[in-house]
Parts: sequence; C-alpha cells; structure tokens
Amino acid sequence: MSRKWLMWVAASVLLAGSIPPLSGQAGSTEKPHAAPVPNASASTIRVDYAGVIGRSDIVLERPNSEPSQAMPLGNGRLGVAVWSANGLTAQLNRVDTLPDRVPVACVEVPGLVSITGAKDYSGRLDLHNAEFHERGAGTIATIFVDAASDNLVIDVTGANPSETQTVKLSLPPSRVPQAETADNIAILSETWTDDKQPGASGRNFGSLAAVTAEGRDVSAQGTDKNAVALSFRPYPDGHFRIVVAAPHFDANAGPAVAVTKQTLSNIPRDEKATSAEHRNWWHNFWQRAGYMKITSPDGAGEYMENLRALYLYSAAAQSGSEYPGSQAGVADMFSSVPTHNWDPGAFWHWNLRMQVAANLSAGVPELNAPYFNLYRENLGNIQEWTRKHMKGLPGICVPETMRFNGQGIEYETWDPAAPIVALNCDAGFKPYYNARTISTGAEISLWIWQQYLATNDRTFLAHNFPVMAESARFLLAYESPGKDGLMHTSPSNAHETQWDMQDPTTDLAARMALYKATIEAAQTLRSEPALTKQLQTELDRIPPLPRTEVDKPKTLLPPSADAAAEDVIADSYTPAAEQHNVENIGLEPVWPYDLMGDTSPLFDLAKRTYLHRSYPINQDWSFDPIQAARLGMGDEVRSTLIQLTEKYQTFVNGFANWGGKAGEFYVEQQGVVAAALQEALVQDYDGIIRVNPAFPKEWDAEGQVFVRGKTKVDVKLAEGATQRVIIEAGTTGPLKVRNPWGGSAVNVIAGGHPSTKLTGPILEFAATAGLHYQLAPVGQISPPNTPVTGTPAATPRRLGPVQIGIFADSR
Repeated sequence: MSRKWLMWVAASVLLAGSIPPLSGQAGSTEKPHAAPVPNASASTIRVDYAGVIGRSDIVLERPNSEPSQAMPLGNGRLGVAVWSANGLTAQLNRVDTLPDRVPVACVEVPGLVSITGAKDYSGRLDLHNAEFHERGAGTIATIFVDAASDNLVIDVTGANPSETQTVKLSLPPSRVPQAETADNIAILSETWTDDKQPGASGRNFGSLAAVTAEGRDVSAQGTDKNAVALSFRPYPDGHFRIVVAAPHFDANAGPAVAVTKQTLSNIPRDEKATSAEHRNWWHNFWQRAGYMKITSPDGAGEYMENLRALYLYSAAAQSGSEYPGSQAGVADMFSSVPTHNWDPGAFWHWNLRMQVAANLSAGVPELNAPYFNLYRENLGNIQEWTRKHMKGLPGICVPETMRFNGQGIEYETWDPAAPIVALNCDAGFKPYYNARTISTGAEISLWIWQQYLATNDRTFLAHNFPVMAESARFLLAYESPGKDGLMHTSPSNAHETQWDMQDPTTDLAARMALYKATIEAAQTLRSEPALTKQLQTELDRIPPLPRTEVDKPKTLLPPSADAAAEDVIADSYTPAAEQHNVENIGLEPVWPYDLMGDTSPLFDLAKRTYLHRSYPINQDWSFDPIQAARLGMGDEVRSTLIQLTEKYQTFVNGFANWGGKAGEFYVEQQGVVAAALQEALVQDYDGIIRVNPAFPKEWDAEGQVFVRGKTKVDVKLAEGATQRVIIEAGTTGPLKVRNPWGGSAVNVIAGGHPSTKLTGPILEFAATAGLHYQLAPVGQISPPNTPVTGTPAATPRRLGPVQIGIFADSR
C-alpha cells in the first residue's frame, strides 16, 4: 500500500553483492592478507542484556486506562493488548482469524482494580522478559503470553484471600460464538468459512478463548450468548493465577473442549517452571538479536534506541504464524480495537519492506519466515492470477496488495454501504494505485537473495528461488522493444504515485537488480540455464534511469545534465505526470534496490534526489532515514528520525498513528527506525563492510549489526569517532572492510597474537568462521573491551510532543 491518502480523504536481499555499483569498486585489488593468528581468547564484547534491553522498558507512573494506551504482549502466534480499564482488560488477537482478523476475545479482571486504583500504582512493560508488571497497595500482577503455548497468563500475589475474583470472556454482539463450560473452564468458540468476500479462499477459520484459574472454589458459568465467566478465591497466601487459552481453531480442529484442554496442558502447573521456560526463550532471543545502546546530550538518541528495542520485541511477538503479523503496516497482533482499517485479509508489500530489512541486519532473519511463506506458498495462485489478469503472460506479477491466498484483490470497507473492490496486477482494471504496479515480485525476490547472502542458507534459497525465477520471467515477458533498441515496460505504475507510465523508475530499478540477482542465484543453485542466458542478454537493454530538473517544469533530461548538477532521478519517463501518492520514487534505486553505492558515478545524483525529494518526512512509513543512511548523511539520519517520530509516534506504547480515526497501532515507523539505525552504524550492500557510514555524530553508540555471511560487527562510537571495531566472522573466507580510520594504517588483532598491519581505503584479510578480529589504528591504544551495561528505565521518556510510557503528570 504505501498509503492511499486520497482514499482516506474521500472516505473521511538489500541486494548487496549481486549488484555492484555502476563503476568499479575503490580499494585494493591485492589478494587478501593471511588471517591473523587467532585463539580462543580472541576479543569479544560482554553484554548485560537485561540492563541494556531494560533501558527501553515502558514505564507507567499511572494506569493505562485507555485502549489507546494498551501494552503489547505476544509469542509470535498469540498477540495481546493489555490496559487497566475495569481493573484489567485485554484483547486477544491472532493472525489466523482471517479474513477480517477479528479478535479472539476480550478479557476483563475487575478485581485488579485493587492495583490500578491504588495511590502507589506503578507499571512496567519488561522487554527482556516479555512481561507486563503492575503493582499497587501490596498486590503485584505479572502478565505474559507464554512463549511455548498459546496461553495468556495473569499471575497475582498479595491479593485479599477472602475476596472473590471474577474473569469475564466476551465477544461483541456481531459475533455468534458457542459458549460452554467444562471442568472449571469457560469457553467461547466460533467457526466460519472465508466464502463471502471477493477472492474468497473457501478455507475454514475460527477463534477459541478459554479461561481457567488456579485458586480456590473455581467455578465457570455462561453469562449470555456472547460471554462466559469464571469466579474463584485466591489461595490463603493471596496468590492466584488466571490462564486464558487462545489456540489456533477452526471447524477442522475438533471439539472446542478437547482443543482447550490440550492447550492448557502445555503449561506447567508450577508457575516458576512456566516463568523460567518463557523467560529463557526471550533471553535467548535478545542474545541473538544485535544490541544497541545510544547516548546523546538531548536524549533523542536514547529515544531512538527505545523505539528500535520495541520494534525487535514486537517483531518477535508477531512473527510466528503462517503469515506476517502486520498487514498494511498495522500492528494487528496488538490491536485494542475490534475492527481494522484497510483490508485485514490482504498484505501491502510496501509496508513490510522495512520490517524485513530491520530483521536481517538485527541478526534475526528467522522473523522473516512468515513473509517469505506468504509469497512462496502462494506461487501457484499468483501464477494463475497472472495468467488470467495479465493477458496470459508467463511468470508472476505479484500483486502489491495481495490477499493471503494470492489473489490481487483489495477489499476496503471504509464505508460499509459502498465497499471498494480494487484489482492489482490486472491489465484490464481502471488506472488505480496498484492496478499495474509490476515491480513487487522483483523486490520480494531481492529480499530472498539478501536473506540468502546474510545466512548462507542454500536450502532456503532453493525453496524460494522459484519466486525469483517466475518474477524475472514475467518482467521479461512484459518488456517490449522500442525504436532505441532498448526494452521498455508500459503501461506500468511508478508504484502508487504515477499510474500507467512508460518505464517508471520502480520498474527500471527492479529489472536492473532482479536480473543480476536471479543470474547469481541460478548459478549458485546450478539451475535455469536458459533463463540465465536470457537475463544476461536483457541486462544491457534496460533503459537508464530517467532524470528531470530539481524544480519545475519537470521535463525529461538527458544523462549529460548531470554535468551541470541540475538534475534528479524522476519517477518515470514522464516526469510531469500527475502524482497520486506521496512516495519518493526517485530514491528507490538507492534503497531497497541498492543500485547507487558510495563508489557509484551516480552517487551525487542520488544525493541531489534525496535533498530535493518531493515528499520529505511524509507518512509514518517514510524511508527518509534509511535512504539518508545509505547516502552517508548522518545529520539527515538524525533529523529525519526525530521529525518522523515527533510527527507520527503518538501512542505511549511506542507505536505510530498513521492518521486514521480508529486508533489503530502502526508498527512500520518502528521498523524504519530500527533499519535506519542499523544502516547508519554498519552497512554491507556490496560485499564491503562500512563502519559508521552515517551515524549521527552527536550520538555515542555501542552496538552490533549483522552483515552478509552470518558475520557480526561490534562497534563503539564516541564523539563522532570510531573507537572500536570487532568482527566475528560467520564464514571462512576473505573479509573486506572500508577503513574506519580513513587512510591510517590498521592492525587486525586476533586473540592477543601478533597483529597484521593493513593499509589503504579497503582492508582485506582472510577470516575463519567463528573467530573474532579486532581492528585498531596503528600507534593508538584501543579502549578496553569493557562490558556493555545498562540500567532498566526508571521513568517514561519524552521527545518533543511525544512520549513512551505514562507520566504521573498526565501530560
């Protein structure tokens, strides 16, 4: 989607080494130096993960009484929004309640008003343990979604032993669940078939929520057709535990009671064992994910660190299902509203891209599995859609807005009386936002290639390569020869911004990038020789990127205009065409298509395009900070991150508000922050590791970023200078590093043994997988590798008009 902002008014992998820059790489052409002699004592960085991640906890100095203040919890399959209305209220959400992504249930525990009504109330979303803690008047509640089972756990100590507690499960009147009780368990279940909306799959879906409690005198009862309840008393010591099961459920799953008991049996009776297993999962996750600690004079750096940590937490808590947890950039898994804007059964690729990128460079590529599954498992459906809707052409035109079953249908019910049905990848549909956006398959394919480069997972590449091959096949078939001897695409959208153009920049960048990536992937797999040969031929027949003036009249300029520094990259070969959305299409070749690195002769053109972009800081998904990082513009990284956050991050849980009236949480802005910070600290888009290419000079940082070949780079920055670089090689072979200290000679040290001295702008040496290599300027004393420590947040945070957490002063 990028965002159909006019509709709102009307309705009220990185491709890295497979794409070298357009000129030869700068740096040494010598063979790699021999690896420094390593041993087991090679330098490593110790990280206090509990303290560092705890710096980003969300602190509540008063109760979060509104749904818009809900705290997010999840285990990848079950997501929960928790707030303090009526003691405690929680909405349970799953991805697999399609096509509308309806809530599983609403949970209310009124007895916890003893906490939320207390004068000494305090609350904390503990990211390291993935738990929400509330305390007041001597009572403590610990709330989490168990990592191993689809159960919400509410564990309470210090309650009044003689006071009866109740729990209510309910669904809105529009739902038609079955309510039942069994063995002190209250259950609400519902099933349905996806058979009513355009493009319906015919699949069965459903929801199930069941509640039980550990306490005395537990009793379950129905209250009305859409609600069930449980009552009980705490144990004599004031302890009780509520467990709400919310597993996958549909008409094929079996009786609701049997499914419920199976789900509840997955949680140990010993609450300490439950907590330990749950916490171990999350502690292991944080140790896999690259850490980042930022210090700044005005607190802006810490605020961005906070948003990045919240993104990684949310990504882990939403990414364990068949399909991505987020659609349209919305944090659906943590929703506190009963219905969704946009088409809940469809996915907008534009709003997933930043999340895929952030997961990769954070070192948690497994979180991208639902994304790749969405397109890989629908390959046959997309092929059939393409054949029927794109004039019988071979391959796949992947719909930019694609239903979960591979149909290029966007079904919007902003006005229920007049729903909108729009077709994507459809040759006959009227000109529309994504009717003929044909570059989506290419970008998905590039992320496949980037994930392979990051992980060296040949099996992954083999499983997903058909998406690459069929995307390339379609673009080859869609091309047509021109009088200039080149191959052109028309009619085609410059994504959502220009409709039915010739040679939009998105198509040109997609073809340049995809053809090279597909050739390399095919050669890696020793597959598709005929396709490879055709792609090699067609690479030389792609038109150059279009150019236009910095300012009006927006005519098409020749490449020679670059000499006068008066041009920028245009959206298409019709630069003055009507604009339908607020996207900076001219920057697509910079990121995500990786066509303009800092050694490219077009690098200055790319910078001009950025500085004169049409829509700066526009929409919560704005890629300005990521593209600024790619262009080495640290000041712009800082300013755009701050402006974007102050404009859109309006929810106290760190999520953004794109601008709709329903109060939905958007996760995409957090994804932009995470991807941009990681790109600014370390980059590797062409086989050369760049340290500190664009990190804001006002911010000190310690952090770890993952690059290709399962390699990690630990960096410490202070006062704008690089103080420490330690590289843990994930693959045996040569490593290339842009010299972090310019022209200074650099020692590469492994395990305290004699160092290897390297010089030049590019440092190259042979590395061994699993070993650490510390880089330090010759003649300078490197700072000691002291542990990276932190202290959990003690107060909420503010950044201009926005905040994370809730202050006691209610601001």
